[in-house]
Amino acid sequence: MHSSEQRFESIKEKIKEICNKKQLKTVPEIIAVSKTFSMKDILPLIEIGHFHFGENKIQEAENKWQEIKSKDKNLKLHMLGKLQSNKAKKAVLLFDYIHSLDSAKLATKINQYQKELNKNLKLFIQVNLGEEEQKSGILLNNLNTFYNFCVKELSLDIIGLMCLPPINSDSSNYFKILKKAAQDLKLNHLSMGMSADYEEAILNGSTHLRLGTLIFGKRKS
Repeated sequence: MHSSEQRFESIKEKIKEICNKKQLKTVPEIIAVSKTFSMKDILPLIEIGHFHFGENKIQEAENKWQEIKSKDKNLKLHMLGKLQSNKAKKAVLLFDYIHSLDSAKLATKINQYQKELNKNLKLFIQVNLGEEEQKSGILLNNLNTFYNFCVKELSLDIIGLMCLPPINSDSSNYFKILKKAAQDLKLNHLSMGMSADYEEAILNGSTHLRLGTLIFGKRKS
């Protein structure tokens, strides 16, 4: 058994344990964050029937996924990193989910290319809960206005919210805020939790966990 497969099965069991212990109704989807890793590390997971993978950069994703995705329609690719509006067309072509919708300009471009390419993506609005200048995301105070723009003016398929809690913070506090914001908007999905804080994310209602090092090991430079 390949090491990535072993780690994947182990983390899947741990997640099930947490959900069963807390009697949670929803077991979150694992997005295997495969950035910097090659198909040699990824294929063992595909072979055991895992289909949700995450990438941060358009060019790396194109090089790795374009061919295999054209052959296997079960594969679902999630864009997790900052997406420049000038790369929106490539993103719409390749990805099935975008977790980092963070501006009206990007929303407008996604809408334009979805129409051109006759393809609809599932989208998460990235919320900058810590109001950090170095991070992308919609500020909480602006979330309602931005959500209404995306849904009512552009008819985008906004399925949930995503956040990246500030480093060295108590992630749980931010997860609680994001969950409340999603409930207020009647959104069912939350993209919360990475390798360091996925347990807290599960307990706060995450539906999509973004797990990289726990599955693939130490990131390759």
